[in-house]
Amino acid sequence: MLQLAHEASSELTRLDAEIGHKVAQFAPVLLRSESASSSQIENLTASARAIFSAELGVKKSRNALLVAANTRAMSAALRLAENISATAILEMHQVLMAGQHIHPAGQWRDEPVWIGTRGDTPLGADYVAPHHERVPALVDDVATFSMRLDIPPLVSVAVSHAQFETIHPFADGNGRTGRALAQSILRFRGVTRNVAVPVSAGLLADIDGYHQALTAYRAGDITPIIRAFANAALRAAANTRQLVDEIEDIQESWTERLRVRKSSNAWRLLDLVARRPVIDSATAAAELGAKQPNVYPPLKALVEAGILQSKAEHRLGPFWRSDEILDAIDRFAQRAGRRQKT
Repeated sequence: MLQLAHEASSELTRLDAEIGHKVAQFAPVLLRSESASSSQIENLTASARAIFSAELGVKKSRNALLVAANTRAMSAALRLAENISATAILEMHQVLMAGQHIHPAGQWRDEPVWIGTRGDTPLGADYVAPHHERVPALVDDVATFSMRLDIPPLVSVAVSHAQFETIHPFADGNGRTGRALAQSILRFRGVTRNVAVPVSAGLLADIDGYHQALTAYRAGDITPIIRAFANAALRAAANTRQLVDEIEDIQESWTERLRVRKSSNAWRLLDLVARRPVIDSATAAAELGAKQPNVYPPLKALVEAGILQSKAEHRLGPFWRSDEILDAIDRFAQRAGRRQKT
């Protein structure tokens, strides 16, 4: 088992190094892919187009808004990776749950939780989480464990995540926060330095196995959860390589199709479109350091080249999108096992 965990860690490191010099291009797409996959484990599905549109203010899809919030939580997890602590975990949850008014954001639960078929009583439950008064100390223990350097990295990730899910410290959002914590540990241990490799996409291939591994962990067997994370990492690395190859092929085709002078700002927008395949004029202007009226000619050139498609969003004005990049991201999701939902 340790050999499998080591192999998986090495594969993640190799992939991170391969993409490292292209981090500005691929990091945003991979971060959103990890967020979407983690959300899918909680049955929150959304298409790539809906997710990127939600980040620009489109509110048609509740699930897309939740995935966008999960992306922000993942970003916070990477930013806070130098010092994993209970405070950092609370901040991840605060970012994840901000804007909803049902469950407290950034606060430990103050009520019992359990896993079972009945919501009104823990009697007969498959699992009852620790009493809420124990949560702060238990999370401190997880944070301390996650920063130990004498444990193989992927073992640390798997066990820390499983213990976090066992504690179930929040009223809602435990799974997504726990998988954000996993990314934080990968970054802290130096397994990944540049991108968030979508390990959750690997877990999607066998969600039942993932849940069974968590159950086994609660019974005292850590082997299944380590195996689940190791296999997930290997699957995610292979899937990510395919996505990167597809995006690079698409970009190469753009250079052949775009027939404007080399000084045109349309060329500068191509990198933006690859990492953010749904944009508005404000996003384009920020990329170019230009005033908004000046971005419409290069955007028009990309539309005429068949690289972008334009659509007016209600009350938000026109959006431009690359269906080719969006389709590549959705194919990544399909390979991982995530169903699409517009």
